Amino acid sequence: MLTITRRATFAAAHRLFRPEWDDRRNVAVFGRCANPGGHGHNYALEVTISGTLDPETGMIADLKWVKEVVDRHVVEQVDHRNLNTDVEFLRGVIPTAENLALVFWERLVGPISERARLVRVRVQETENNSATYEAP
Repeated sequence: MLTITRRATFAAAHRLFRPEWDDRRNVAVFGRCANPGGHGHNYALEVTISGTLDPETGMIADLKWVKEVVDRHVVEQVDHRNLNTDVEFLRGVIPTAENLALVFWERLVGPISERARLVRVRVQETENNSATYEAP
């Protein structure tokens, strides 16, 4: 399978917690990420697509188009926002890297499928932590 990947970055704040749990349980499960003031990350989002190689252009899809889709459906909504309170499509979602990868997939699969096949969405939260959702 031939794929291409577009990488985007955004900065956002979040807090990992369950509102129905007390502070003690939230800290036990989420550690410092449960800090009531939240904390921020400089995220990297990688979107991988596959499709038929166009013999005229040598491309699966124009990466400019991929960038526009990713920016419109994800990055513009989350960049410099609090993921817990400022992003409508994340309401009620604990904004772990895993949940972000899944929700971003759900937002991108429709628009991407107009021209290609979404294969993978990877959210890198820190240098050491990332989550990936791949096509079933």
